[in-house]
Amino acid sequence: MSQPTLQRRLGLVQATALNMIDMVGIGPFVTLPLVMGFMGPNFLLAWLVGAALAAIDGLIWSELGAAYPEAGGSYRFLKLAYGEQKWGRYMSFLYVWQTLIQSPLVLASGAIGFAQYFSYLVPLPLWWQPKLVAGSVVLLLVVLLYRRIEDIGKLGVALWVGVLGLMGWLIFGGVTHPNHPVAWLPAGGVGKLPALLLSVAMGQAAVKTIYSYLGYYNVCHLGAEIVRPERVIPRSIFLSILGIAALYLLLNWSVGTVIPWEEVQGWQAGAGDKSQFIISVFMERLYGPAAAQAATALVLLVAFASLFAVLLGYSRIPYAAAADGEFLPVFGKLHPTKQFPYVSLLLLGGVGFVFSLLFRLGEVISAILAMRILVQFVGQAVGLVLLRRRRGTTALPFKMPLYPLPVIVAVIVWLAVFAGIAPAEVTWGGMHFKLYFQFAALGMMALGTGAFLLWSRRQAKWPFAARQAV
Repeated sequence: MSQPTLQRRLGLVQATALNMIDMVGIGPFVTLPLVMGFMGPNFLLAWLVGAALAAIDGLIWSELGAAYPEAGGSYRFLKLAYGEQKWGRYMSFLYVWQTLIQSPLVLASGAIGFAQYFSYLVPLPLWWQPKLVAGSVVLLLVVLLYRRIEDIGKLGVALWVGVLGLMGWLIFGGVTHPNHPVAWLPAGGVGKLPALLLSVAMGQAAVKTIYSYLGYYNVCHLGAEIVRPERVIPRSIFLSILGIAALYLLLNWSVGTVIPWEEVQGWQAGAGDKSQFIISVFMERLYGPAAAQAATALVLLVAFASLFAVLLGYSRIPYAAAADGEFLPVFGKLHPTKQFPYVSLLLLGGVGFVFSLLFRLGEVISAILAMRILVQFVGQAVGLVLLRRRRGTTALPFKMPLYPLPVIVAVIVWLAVFAGIAPAEVTWGGMHFKLYFQFAALGMMALGTGAFLLWSRRQAKWPFAARQAV
């Protein structure tokens, strides 16, 4: 009896829909006021910076995704780029190792944000009630994803319609009720841009906007399930980035014309901060309490839709590694009748459930970025250069323009973002200290290295095999 395999059944519309609902999520609704707090009148510029980085990095993902459309995305890219027998095994293992932690962190961030907005509709005064809501969201996601991929594609398009409907309503509200001017350029004109772009405030704001754009590459994790991937993957990536950038800019402009940035900063400086419900306050001012409740319900739908796409994509990564013989075999199992990696889905969902009960939203956002940058984003950009040198560019179905400039810019900016992630203030056992997420990310890499060495020793593979092919 032949083993079940992943089927190519997702087209451009479905791939773009899954990308876009992954990107939106709860991110822009919880980070919008934070960016206003950091940037003041120049908050729109931070969203442009996030879009620019997504577009530059999207060139890297598009070239790799079109050339190597397989399940696992970065897992396959890293393994091919650094050599399948030696360093590629290490880099891809490290990525899968981090995925077991960072993808549940992504789930937790969305679930915690979901609970935050849910408390606007239903007050949750006890400390454990928001955690119960967040955990329940993760469990429901697992139940909905426990099915065939073509059914998921149809559900993804339906959720995408909900995303576009909410964003359109919010933007329409601001366009038809503008009360305050919003600046697109800093006071003093273009000459002030360099200093503003290099400021500490921009660094802090960019971490939040970049988090909100993450997900434009989700289609690469589903590479083995995309029809005509050499065309669909690049197109879906850039349609997603351009579409979401336009929506984010219009959304922020719209909110800023109704709720000025000075008021948001005042909320954050005082007691009873209303900025965590800024979309609800925005709609209440325009249309009244009933509309605010309806908009909040749609925010919850968008957040849920995004987590749906996130867990779908990431559940394919441990599967791809296990199917390749480079990770625990149990993750390589597909459901015997529905043909999806159910073990991977259940494990990542379970860890995400635990994280949603333990952590706070701000901590999770910083940890997500810190953990991804070095191995996935920087490692992948360098890997693309290695692949071009080794295999040439003749057979590439998509080639980035202006190579290698996008790669150089992406690496520099990602490293700058990594260095600029602010530490968290932590209180434990009556003591106060700072948690530096950069050190936490490096610590996870060290643990992953140890796990890789133990796994390689057990498998008698490099660096413990007597001889290995190059």
